[in-house]
Amino acid sequence: MLTDARGCPTSAPSSVCLQQYEQALELSVSYQLDPLATIQTALDADPTFAMGHCLRAALGVMATDRGAVPMLKESVEAVEALGRRATDRERAHAAAARAWLQGDFAGSIQGYGDILLDYPHDLLALQVAHVGDFFLGASSMLRDRIAQVLPTWDTGTPGYSYVLGMYAFGLEETALYSRAEDIGRRALDINRRDAWAVHAVTHVMEMQGRLRDGIDWLTSREADWSVNNGFAFHNWWHLALFNLEAGNFPRVLELYDQRIRAPFSQAPLEMIDATALLWRLELRSASVGDRWQKLAASWEPLAEHSYYAFNDAHAVMAFAAAGRTDLVQRTIAAMERTAAGADTNAMMTREVGLPLARAVAAFAAGRYGDTIALLQPIRTIANRFGGSHAQRDLIHLTLVEASLRARQNRLARALIAERTQLKPSSPFNWQLTARAMDLNGDSAGAARALESAEARTKAQFGVQRAYA
Repeated sequence: MLTDARGCPTSAPSSVCLQQYEQALELSVSYQLDPLATIQTALDADPTFAMGHCLRAALGVMATDRGAVPMLKESVEAVEALGRRATDRERAHAAAARAWLQGDFAGSIQGYGDILLDYPHDLLALQVAHVGDFFLGASSMLRDRIAQVLPTWDTGTPGYSYVLGMYAFGLEETALYSRAEDIGRRALDINRRDAWAVHAVTHVMEMQGRLRDGIDWLTSREADWSVNNGFAFHNWWHLALFNLEAGNFPRVLELYDQRIRAPFSQAPLEMIDATALLWRLELRSASVGDRWQKLAASWEPLAEHSYYAFNDAHAVMAFAAAGRTDLVQRTIAAMERTAAGADTNAMMTREVGLPLARAVAAFAAGRYGDTIALLQPIRTIANRFGGSHAQRDLIHLTLVEASLRARQNRLARALIAERTQLKPSSPFNWQLTARAMDLNGDSAGAARALESAEARTKAQFGVQRAYA
């Protein structure tokens, strides 16, 4: 029996197939393009290559895209048809992917995690479980699932840097920022092109409000994470967030046009970032031209097909901001049908996705009181529908802006105090503080808050204002 580069058993029919699998796996964990084409070459040569089908199925799971379902189904059925000719590990992969196919997202990720109990060096299972924990909003498991296998890995094990990069992200999502940055930088010392490790350190800087550090970090390493990388759009999004916090709206729109939405992808993961960025600009009353209409058109084919609540809520955001009330209504109706079910996405939709979708629709219609009523109950459980702290911050930002516009003075001030205490280095949080104080008739306090915003900008960028 042939084993992979980390000693895990496979039913690979030849060393050539196994080599192509290793190449595709490396592309997958590094987010380089294109693992699917690489593994497809091996499967075309030998359709009985079970582990090749497992990798193909894993790519389908990690896409969170209804369009990937046919490929996922085909891959699972191919392994199942091989029966005992596939190894126990390969059949376990197929079973985990089958659970995802059946809507049991939580059971699927548990299945991938269980594989690691017997095969802690199964890098594919580790990546899918880690990404799946992210999709499920399981912050502690983003950290602890990697911690469970980490003692068995070292620099002599192929893929070690990627494991460290995953661990760094888990540490960041559980607010262990200093250690997260140390581990992320250690991963990059081993492999500077690890886009996930770059991303983990970026998240640390985002959560700590280190705007200048974040901009410098991403731009100085751009050649490592932006070339032929399927994850580049998300790191560009983070760069745009740093510039947004610094008040450089022209640069934000430039990044949107040239990097985040070029070309006009219909991949949900990419459209989510585009939507979240435009919505943040919307909350700041910035003009975005016809970008909402174009983005809504990209989301439109998914309007009546609720597949993953996190995607659906962002689709409603785009439709509402573009004034497409017809698509808002159709998508919310689809989410209501989903919420009546019993699978993982039904729970995610029912508890967070649907209230959020209704809230953003209310916000776009100027019904700020309704927005507040819908968002307050979900703000502390929003992790249940996936994403990172940085992504889910959109909920709090929307709640804050709705409170300000509804002139609910005490609520606005309390919510903004939360943000400012958590991230006092953020100039934008102090600008929000000034608005809240002004709303409460405290003009002197508002002036002091604006002075704090200017001071934070100067401290990071060495100028009174980051940008003109």
